Amino acid sequence: MRTVYVDILIIVNVFIDLLLLLCTARLLHLRVKPLRLLLASLLGGAMSITALLPPLSPLLNIPLDILGAALLVLSAFGKTDIKSFMVRTAALFSASFSFCGAMLFICGVFRPKGVEVYNDVVYFNISPFVLIILTLLCYYTLRVIKRFTKGSVGRQVCTVTLRSGGNETVFQALADTGCAVKEPFSGEYVIIAERSCLNALHPAAQPARVIPFNSLGGSGILHGVKAEQILIDGKEISPDIYIGICENVLKGDIKAIVPYDILK
Repeated sequence: MRTVYVDILIIVNVFIDLLLLLCTARLLHLRVKPLRLLLASLLGGAMSITALLPPLSPLLNIPLDILGAALLVLSAFGKTDIKSFMVRTAALFSASFSFCGAMLFICGVFRPKGVEVYNDVVYFNISPFVLIILTLLCYYTLRVIKRFTKGSVGRQVCTVTLRSGGNETVFQALADTGCAVKEPFSGEYVIIAERSCLNALHPAAQPARVIPFNSLGGSGILHGVKAEQILIDGKEISPDIYIGICENVLKGDIKAIVPYDILK
């Protein structure tokens, strides 16, 4: 007969869910508000009390795990279209399933004391002091890794704001070193965006440049327009940069690509 402390169970799973949600956001290049992330992690911790239920069969456990992942995704990342929601849920479920599988393997092979898995919920019977020390250690390790990799990682998510003719549009973009599309006559860099990102600017009413590209998994033509003001993460950049409009080229949650060089 093993004793499970509910407070430790919830706190440990809040921490685990926070890490899994961060991994999901990183994997899918999603921006998430810290408060939403924290609330979703608290929800995940509350749902961990299913470990106190009698052992569940896989036919019931797996659907409950998928439902739990869907609730966390909705809480952490908000509403989106059904396809993106399913992708986010699948990513979080895969990360959770992989983590749980790894813990089952560790428990089965090494049999560490104080580590158990109940109904796919991980439980560490450790003192709050040790948990706090491990949390701080993980936090500062990630801070050190981020500091040493800053500027060397060629992919990050940024917020692009375009203003023109009294209108404004804001969207998320992936800054990528692999994007080197330029307007052929001026040599200016091009921010590539799906037309759906620019509807508020009425790009069809603006004179367009023809910009060929061959770096988006194929080749084709972009319709290049300019905005009166361009801001990336709140910092204004040169208005000479073109906006290359495409349709159904960029898949997933990110619908725009920014050349990494213009962020320097």
